Amino acid sequence: MFQQGLSGLNAASKSLDVIGNNIANASTVGFKASQAQFADLYANSLNGVSGNNAGIGVTVSKLAQQFTQGNIETSSNPLDVAINGGGFFRLVVNGAVEYSRNGQFHEDASHTLVNAQGAQLTGYLSNTAGVIQLGSPVPLTLDKSDLTPVETTEANFQLNLSSAEKVPATIPFDATDPTSYNKQTVLNVYDSLGTAHIMTTYYVKTDANTWDVYAAADNKEVVSASVAAAVNSNADVVAARTAYNAAVQATPPDADAIAQAAGAYAAVAYQTMFDAAQVAPAAASQAQLDALTAAYTALDPSGSQSITGKTPDQINALLGAAITVPAVKAGTLLFTKNGALDPQAMAQLDPPQTLPFQIQLPIFPDTGAQEPMTVATTFDKTTQYGSVTNDLGSTQNGYSAGSWQRYSIDENGVILGQYSNGKSRAMGQIAMANFASVDGLTPLGNNAWAESSSSGPPTIGVPNAGSMGSLRSSAVETSNTDLTAELVNMITAQRVYQANAQTIKTEDSILQTLVNLR
Repeated sequence: MFQQGLSGLNAASKSLDVIGNNIANASTVGFKASQAQFADLYANSLNGVSGNNAGIGVTVSKLAQQFTQGNIETSSNPLDVAINGGGFFRLVVNGAVEYSRNGQFHEDASHTLVNAQGAQLTGYLSNTAGVIQLGSPVPLTLDKSDLTPVETTEANFQLNLSSAEKVPATIPFDATDPTSYNKQTVLNVYDSLGTAHIMTTYYVKTDANTWDVYAAADNKEVVSASVAAAVNSNADVVAARTAYNAAVQATPPDADAIAQAAGAYAAVAYQTMFDAAQVAPAAASQAQLDALTAAYTALDPSGSQSITGKTPDQINALLGAAITVPAVKAGTLLFTKNGALDPQAMAQLDPPQTLPFQIQLPIFPDTGAQEPMTVATTFDKTTQYGSVTNDLGSTQNGYSAGSWQRYSIDENGVILGQYSNGKSRAMGQIAMANFASVDGLTPLGNNAWAESSSSGPPTIGVPNAGSMGSLRSSAVETSNTDLTAELVNMITAQRVYQANAQTIKTEDSILQTLVNLR
């Protein structure tokens, strides 16, 4: 007699439980609200026919979680990740796999990405070259070691060499004389230890549509020029030159006095060059300084400061050559009448010219790097139009060593490590999972679910592919609980509870009346 009312009270109570749970988790990241679903009950008659029965109440048929998208809000943690679309994060706890929409992660002591409960985020790790290694997802333990240097092996200079340029006024080419070339460009390149060097290219127009290209390393011509300037302006050097000239002009000339004056000049010039060659930013390397000392020793092997047959200018040239790495001719570029490079015509030259030019750079590394550097140099998209000569951008494939600085995560779940040398490298990629029936997942608490026979096996993949949503870093997906709707549902459930209680009260009154009949 009281069955219907009691079942209604139980159903309304269960509905209030669900509503209360939804409201309690209104601020829980990744929470998915539930909905109590009900079904009516009928008792079967003895002959199996129940159509004429009044029914015996209501039952809770299912507590269905609503996997609708929650709002996405930004956060200050770069390892907070929100899913925009379908799918779940795949987590491992003590070897057991579970799934979650809560993307609040941090690093543990071993640099593994975990959530607040210690569940490990899984994905795909990269190799040392930054290539993602797909396969079975593994916990994302990130390698934060320094980025190893990469030696420059390829470079590209993209320019427009103006067709209006004239052949330089000064011939032949001299890297220290700007009037002997039309254009100079510089590009940082890196040796096998990651030390930066300056690769300089010079462009000399020799005829219509014809340009010679020269290359040098570390602006050593600049070193030579700065040393020459120091020698020419040094008072002691000037005085030594004056003394030499006086010895030459003496009557009668004294060969020993001239040799001694030359030796004195060499000593002063050597010391002046040595001091000037150490001045930054265009400082000579230790190997060059050693070569300078060797050149001076060769001039005066006895150390007597007596040099026969050498003038101050010859002494300057011999010493200066020791610290100068001359620019060498790399090749010749030919252009068509339409302003494009002409590889066919270049191949007909003697010797044949083919791109890329294999340019060797003697870099004199004091740190023990491999030398010489050989840089395959191309001139892709280099043109010869009538507009001004202009450097349109030069690139190369090397870089120095770098220490890890910070993370970033893109929409495809690739975790990029950013390094102090300005480079970035893929450190891993977040894996995602989805199911044929998400309604069949088994809730585990802690914002996690497990697969079940009702959900079907997981489909594993990467973000932004197939049924997987995209990811947003420094963001979280908030609870999809609609507080307004839940408060209205709570009022409704309260009224339902009161109504069912009223039916029990009414039935009790009727029963009491029957009992009181005489």
